[in-house]
Amino acid sequence: MLTDITDALRDAYGVHAAELHHILAGTNTVNYRVVDENGRRWFAKIYRGDLGRERAAIELTEFARGGDVPVPAVRRTLDGDVLCERVPMSLWEFVDGVTAEGGLAGARWPAVGTVLGRLHRRLAEHLAATPTRQPAVGVRNVSKAPRSFDRIIDGYASRAGLRPFEQWAWEAAKERRGLLDRAGAILAELPDLTVQIVHGDLASPNLMLRGDEVAAVIDFQPPSPRFTAWEIARIGCDPRTVMLGDDWIDGLAELLLAYRDEHPAAHVDDLVSSVATGCAYTLASTYPLAEPLDDPAAVTPSLELYARARHEAALVMLERLPDVQDLLRERLRPRP
Repeated sequence: MLTDITDALRDAYGVHAAELHHILAGTNTVNYRVVDENGRRWFAKIYRGDLGRERAAIELTEFARGGDVPVPAVRRTLDGDVLCERVPMSLWEFVDGVTAEGGLAGARWPAVGTVLGRLHRRLAEHLAATPTRQPAVGVRNVSKAPRSFDRIIDGYASRAGLRPFEQWAWEAAKERRGLLDRAGAILAELPDLTVQIVHGDLASPNLMLRGDEVAAVIDFQPPSPRFTAWEIARIGCDPRTVMLGDDWIDGLAELLLAYRDEHPAAHVDDLVSSVATGCAYTLASTYPLAEPLDDPAAVTPSLELYARARHEAALVMLERLPDVQDLLRERLRPRP
């Protein structure tokens, strides 16, 4: 495999690899840090899925970069393609930094808000979909969630013995099953919200930080219209941040103010509704509660920690939702 990658780097990209280091990150790709003969570093992504989707995701990344969004530059092959189908792989500039998985705090809040606002302002121009206003119930089809939760609950109940995480996931699934009506009511009470092309997976592992600044936004999904409020919640209400303490509430307000400064055309309703959409979406989601049943190999200690944080964060957001919405509405009130 390493020889194939080295040969492809040389023949397809003209890059002569002196070092090749496997990076233990990524779920749908196998990643490597490449050091070429001149000491320059590159990031190589080896694909295992649909190349058509991967190509579309790379092209969306390039589109965002054209709007001054900090994303890594993709190196095209000698034939001008965004990926090499021979291995298959893509090659990117290497970005120094750490992911936002440690949570947002301090000056990182407005820094992330500025980049997110710039990203959504740019992607609103994408030809794949014109921004529209749609009922917030489209954020998550809560009516289908009971069947999904019942399958999980019954699946655990049918097992003779449960491991500690499985026992916890069973109890969490039953608790969330009982909150589905509230999740549906939260979305039904929201105004129509903006749907447009978004990043698609803007969680903390896909946000690279260097100090308090955003070094890069990575791992775009193929262009697909989604609710901007949902994407704001993905990063602004990330479980690892919410579980750091109540500072996330004021921090989110700072993020949204910076977002609006960078994207003045954004609707205040989308910003104020971000916590509500994030809360309802998470309550109605079975991930990763179902992983021990559906994909046991994916259950790692880090996934278990994330599952617990995601569940607790949803409950925190639910408890604090009225107060948080009032605070955001006040902080985002148009200035006279």
